[in-house]
Amino acid sequence: MTATPCIICVAITGSLPTKDNNPAVPITIEEQVESTQEAFEAGATIAHCHVRDGEGRPSSDPERFARLKEGIETHCPGMIVQLSTGGRSGAGRARGGMLPLAPDMASLSVGSNNFPTRVYENPPDLVDWLAAEMAKYDIKPEIEAFDLSHILKAHQMWQAGQIKDRPYVQFVMGVKNAMPADREVFDYYVHTVKRLFGADAPWCAAGIGPNQIVLNDWAISAGGHARTGLEDNVRLDRDRLAPSNAALVKRAVALCEKYRRPVATWRQARQILGLRSPAA
Repeated sequence: MTATPCIICVAITGSLPTKDNNPAVPITIEEQVESTQEAFEAGATIAHCHVRDGEGRPSSDPERFARLKEGIETHCPGMIVQLSTGGRSGAGRARGGMLPLAPDMASLSVGSNNFPTRVYENPPDLVDWLAAEMAKYDIKPEIEAFDLSHILKAHQMWQAGQIKDRPYVQFVMGVKNAMPADREVFDYYVHTVKRLFGADAPWCAAGIGPNQIVLNDWAISAGGHARTGLEDNVRLDRDRLAPSNAALVKRAVALCEKYRRPVATWRQARQILGLRSPAA
């Protein structure tokens, strides 16, 4: 097994899960900060963040993102804050309205694909604009790869200078109507990242629903990094709801122990990803 420390990303809220799905889903800013702090103490070093409006609906409100970012930075010093520019929270350039907040990272989907009941639209002009805003504010993109073409597109953008540093690619598997959790495809994704970005290029994987623990296992055992959290999965198993984001982080930590990989500290995570040190 690799001795490379494993970065654990916790996707705390997302756009879809509600308290009807699981009462532990954090909705308000205060709940999100508290849940993130618990996950940070359990071993997570990246917080993938969405915000909700006063009715609990997905939002791209920069003011809410600012409050969440400030709260995480205050209560989880050193943790990497990654804001979502996903399409469920807004339309067009509103999806990037929080980028002037200059978080450490932001998600970037570079192509379109099917979702369970809709098309997840990422038109080229919007992708180019989001990438330019991230470069402008010195934000590292995390490439959300729902398809092989998205990895190849990220490489093209990197070569063209639209992405400044070597891309950090996350494979997303298990979304209905998109890429299922397929081990041979996963292995080819890993091969493709190493071929295009270098054998030492860091990468991550996320699984949706019951595939979360599967992708955690594949990624950690293969030398990659792992995403977990209530955004992607609200259950520990078929019979039990996850009591917290921290509980899902602890499952990933247990897999790191199984495969004899150290869990990355926030300092190690920033070094692996080439991120600046947090402001004093």
